[in-house]
Amino acid sequence: MTLESLTLWAALLAHVFAGAVAIVSLILRRRADRWFIALLTVAIGLHTVSLAARWQRVGHGPFITMFEILSSNIWSLSLALALVWWRIPAIRAVAAFVMPILFLMMGWLLVASPADGHFPPTYRTVWLYVHIGFGKVFLGAILVSVGLSAVILARGSDALRARLAALPASDRLDDLSFRFMGIGIVFESLMLISGSIWAQDAWGRYWSWDPLETWALLTWLTLAFAIHMRVAAKVAPRVGAVLVMAVFLIAFLTFFGIPFVSVSPHKGAI
Repeated sequence: MTLESLTLWAALLAHVFAGAVAIVSLILRRRADRWFIALLTVAIGLHTVSLAARWQRVGHGPFITMFEILSSNIWSLSLALALVWWRIPAIRAVAAFVMPILFLMMGWLLVASPADGHFPPTYRTVWLYVHIGFGKVFLGAILVSVGLSAVILARGSDALRARLAALPASDRLDDLSFRFMGIGIVFESLMLISGSIWAQDAWGRYWSWDPLETWALLTWLTLAFAIHMRVAAKVAPRVGAVLVMAVFLIAFLTFFGIPFVSVSPHKGAI
């Protein structure tokens, strides 16, 4: 077994243990903060080694095949969760709602083909890395917002209401959720702008309505609508939480659905 695959398997196992700790501690109402962050840190560290080993072996970043897209996004989303967990202690229990999303992605990763992909000449530009970096920050911010919204919705259940009582009030979680949505729309806007610059350099056009461009714009419009409803219509926290979930669903389909069903998501990427 190579260093790349060995560290990836170890990272996934550490992720599973970290998620289990977060979920069980919420159910049992026990604090296990040190165990969770220790396991998550180990998972991120091991995953970093795996991604670096693959990058060195194939000669390009992990963003060409579905296997690479899933792996790199599991890493970036875990890092975003760890940073928010560290900076905002009052919402640490949100990890129990976020980790199952990472479990879903890890399950998908395990059935994806790890074969190397073709790296098109048009991808050999610094704008690709800028574009992808902005996208990962956007998705990380939306993931945290989803976790906060999940808590708001879960409080409608009698079984979970008492277990979530230690978290801030739903109004406070709603406000914090839309702050992360604000971060998300800034970085998705930067992602679209940098992507347009890259497209002009690579293919001689800023926009061509290819599958990824179209779905990225749809994601931006959905996100803008959700923020508009929160600010202008002052919707209730539960309605706001549903809007956040809708944004994440569209974003998830954009990041993972389109690359999965389209042979060439970007026109000219050959």
